[in-house]
Amino acid sequence: MTAPLLLATRSGGKLRELKPMFAAAGISVIDLAEAGVAESPDEDGIERFGTFEENALAKARYFHAKGGLATIADDSGLEVAALGGAPGVRSKRWSGRTDLTGQALDDANNAALLAALAGKSDRRARYVCVAAFVSDGGELTARGVTDGTIVDAPAGAHGFGYDPYFVSRELGVTFGEATRVAKEAISHRGRAFRALIAQMTRKVD
Repeated sequence: MTAPLLLATRSGGKLRELKPMFAAAGISVIDLAEAGVAESPDEDGIERFGTFEENALAKARYFHAKGGLATIADDSGLEVAALGGAPGVRSKRWSGRTDLTGQALDDANNAALLAALAGKSDRRARYVCVAAFVSDGGELTARGVTDGTIVDAPAGAHGFGYDPYFVSRELGVTFGEATRVAKEAISHRGRAFRALIAQMTRKVD
């Protein structure tokens, strides 16, 4: 792959996690800002489907058409057992606060999650990520999952989203407490993108 791949996310948290992964694999990537793809109100309607796979592919297809480069995107979210798998694909929009972004939106989503779990003893949860690759030559997807539990008090200053409330079963600490390297090794996103990179490498070979 001589041309860089377009890493189609505007999430600073995701970029901090994903860029080192691709660098370690020897794959050149640029983000949307570096590619000169201006933010558009149309982007709010991309992830309108009912599955992570559909949303990841929709995002990758949209930005592939916009940027003209082979494109990587993902859709990810938190599935909580006591909430029947919610918030799921609505994880980013769980609070309904369309007026918020960044940390303020994370805070609102976490508050909504804790309110929904009030009085419930079952705190089992899992993070799910589907990574998608779209180019003129075809499409690929890969899924990653990691299990844990939701706690009432946040811990740690790393990560983003629901991370400070998600205690990883494998690490024994919240994703907010885990280092980037430790989280990458077992996280839903790390697993999905490693699997996607492996598929991409086989395809090129």
